[in-house]
Amino acid sequence: QVQLVESGGGLAQAGGSLRLSCGNSGRTFSAYSMGWFRQAPGKEREFVAVISGSGKLTSLTDSVKGRFTISRDNAKNTVYLQMNSLKPEDTAVYTCAAGGYSALVNNRADYWGQGTQVVVSS
Repeated sequence: QVQLVESGGGLAQAGGSLRLSCGNSGRTFSAYSMGWFRQAPGKEREFVAVISGSGKLTSLTDSVKGRFTISRDNAKNTVYLQMNSLKPEDTAVYTCAAGGYSALVNNRADYWGQGTQVVVSS
């Protein structure tokens, strides 16, 4: 069983940084690619970033390239999303998920967390 718990959300000013963490209580963490998604009010959920089980492959959506970084520590069963140069349009509920690499890129996952709110003020 995979249970995902996000942390690290909150309020930031434009230009600031936040780091999101997602912990997995299961024992097969490295077997899954991990992804981050976000959903802003009134909008559909969108893919943000994905990282392979080994951590060697990553992909990010164009709007966050150069600002966000996804990483993972398999020894700690944790995936991170480092968010720099935040913009008000980054405001959303951010959710981590586990599944296959291609599936995550296409907004599908086997397991979802409950999400953490990020608010970026201008």
